[in-house]
Order: sequence, then structure tokens, then C-alpha cells
Amino acid sequence: MHEIKHIIDIASPLESVYPLVSVPEGLAHWWSADVTADPASGAADVGFFRRETVYRLMPEKMVPEERAYWRCETGKEWQGTTIKFDLLGADGKTTVHFSHGGWKEETDYFIGCNTVWGRLLFQLKAVAEGKRPGPLFTREGMAD
Repeated sequence: MHEIKHIIDIASPLESVYPLVSVPEGLAHWWSADVTADPASGAADVGFFRRETVYRLMPEKMVPEERAYWRCETGKEWQGTTIKFDLLGADGKTTVHFSHGGWKEETDYFIGCNTVWGRLLFQLKAVAEGKRPGPLFTREGMAD
């Protein structure tokens, strides 16, 4: 199995970063403008390109201000993968250890996702630090 990994330091406390990675509404602030929540299950449907692509994420292991793990239930290559945010806080700052693991193959799509995840983590940082509001993806495409 293959895994994407990143780490980023954010000049914002755990209690500000954790909601951005642990609930559907938080994901909509930095990832995609098209996120819907299923209140019964806690799932997030993250849509891209006018919902041509929708990834359904189920909360798997949520520990407040420590970790947020999401299991991907849909997506040609995403199905069965796990997105993990492990958070470490100190002195009003947060370090995010990110991984997206369980990929069956290292395809061109996997490599492209690695690049996009890097950009997304910088978007998370900017939003958490109050520097650049809004998600990287609009309903139509990328914001930049």
C-alpha cells in the first residue's frame, strides 16, 4: 500500500486547527466550497468540479485536539484509503502530521494528489492563521 505524507507548522492553537480538519463544516473553509454533511453519520461529501467528483468521508478516529481520521468510501482510487490529521500543539502553535494512506498503486493520479495535498495543507495553514480565507477548490475548479 502507498501513502502520501506531509507535515506543516501552523501559528495557531490546537483548538483553532482541530475543527478545520475534524468536521465537514471545517473542511469547507480550506478544502472545497462544496462540502455537505450527513448529521446522522458525521460523514462529509466533498465535491469537486460541479460534483463531477464526490468523495464520501466517514469519521473513523476522532480525538479532540489530537487526531482526526477519515475513511474514504468513494472514489476510483480513493475508496478504501484513510486521511489522517495528527496534531501536536505547543506554545499556541500546532504541527499537523498528515497522511493519506492505503492507496493500492502509485499511479499518476496518486502523484498528482500528493502535489494537491501539499497545496491544501498550505491553504489550511493560511485559513487557520487568518491570512487567506476560503477553500482551495470552488464549486467549479481551483480558486487560484
